[in-house]
Amino acid sequence: MTAIAIEPAREARRTALILAGAQAIVGSAAPIAISLGGLVGHYLLGPDKSLATVPITGFNIGVALGALPAAAIIRALGQRKGFMTGTLFTALGGVVATLALFGSSFWLFAAGLLVVGLGSSFVQQFRFAAADNAPPAFKARAISFVLAGGVITAILGPQIVIFTRELLAPVMFAGSFAAILGLAAVGAILLSFLRAPAIAGGKIAVTADDARPLTEIISRPRFIVAMLCGVGSYTLMSFVMTGAPLAMVGCGLSTDDATLGISWHVMAMFGPSFFTGRLIHRFGAERIVAIGLALLVGCAVVALSGLQLWQFWTALILLGLGWNFGFIGATAIVAESYRPSEKSKVQGFHDFVLFGSVAFSSLMSGAVYNAWGWDMLNWVIFPVVALCLVALVGLRLTGVRRAT
Repeated sequence: MTAIAIEPAREARRTALILAGAQAIVGSAAPIAISLGGLVGHYLLGPDKSLATVPITGFNIGVALGALPAAAIIRALGQRKGFMTGTLFTALGGVVATLALFGSSFWLFAAGLLVVGLGSSFVQQFRFAAADNAPPAFKARAISFVLAGGVITAILGPQIVIFTRELLAPVMFAGSFAAILGLAAVGAILLSFLRAPAIAGGKIAVTADDARPLTEIISRPRFIVAMLCGVGSYTLMSFVMTGAPLAMVGCGLSTDDATLGISWHVMAMFGPSFFTGRLIHRFGAERIVAIGLALLVGCAVVALSGLQLWQFWTALILLGLGWNFGFIGATAIVAESYRPSEKSKVQGFHDFVLFGSVAFSSLMSGAVYNAWGWDMLNWVIFPVVALCLVALVGLRLTGVRRAT
């Protein structure tokens, strides 16, 4: 077994900052797609609106389908070239979605968001890249560093929607999707400053050991519970968030109210990332995940209490906070479960399962909302959270710890 010493933790922070900036810029394509996908779908469809959230499902399917190829491309080309390749998919998706709006084509629009999702699958790898380049004590903070870039995303994405939705009038919202090209270009410039891990790492020993089979890694109880909690947190967030703009507009609130609600939600998703890593380091990932799950329950309670604007926005804020604690905590546990030689296959598998589940949840969101309304979207939170908490408590009681 050989060990290659690489540079101090300062370079790990530099890498995390670059990835955080790219997260902020390229990641802004996601709130554009999410805040407008269901509304545009609703506009383009005929009398049957049950498929209105299909474009958002297309976006999430793109993220899921791109998970394994993105990991392979990044492994083959390196982080800098691999991530820059991802921005090409983001730009192409923006072009297709814009052309679809000009042609009033619902399915082409859904395909465009799928391609934007393929680009976002590379963005999802940012958090793992930051962790892989960081010393063990800095891993959780490196992940939260990158996700903290989403605070800018929370502001930038919705503001782009507000200021560009009539830019290419009379075709509403075409300007917002055309703006994705600019986001992809700026993101590519930022990512060009990345350095190879062998130059820009922390005090890490990269070992040349034998990688274990994927089945062995993913069958460990700690990995299973981490994935369950990560998938549970993310799918619930997607399920409720996807239906929220439709519910707000359906209750007589404006499109701007719905867009700003998503803005507050995304800010709550990423804002705590400035300190989530420190909380995980101090209290342990399992406790932070449990707090996140409790916040998701709080979201459901507020949402079920009424249909005023403040109730929608408060529920969305709690939904974002719950996602942050639940998902970052679960990701930190997953990041402890594999060796450096195993990272690509584990990360790719993890995100494939994760975003496949998220895609299904976004598709079901529209169908459930159309059939049973906003309340049912929130009632679903309770059994899913209960399942995750039982698994988390079981892991704690059995004393299963990190084992790589």
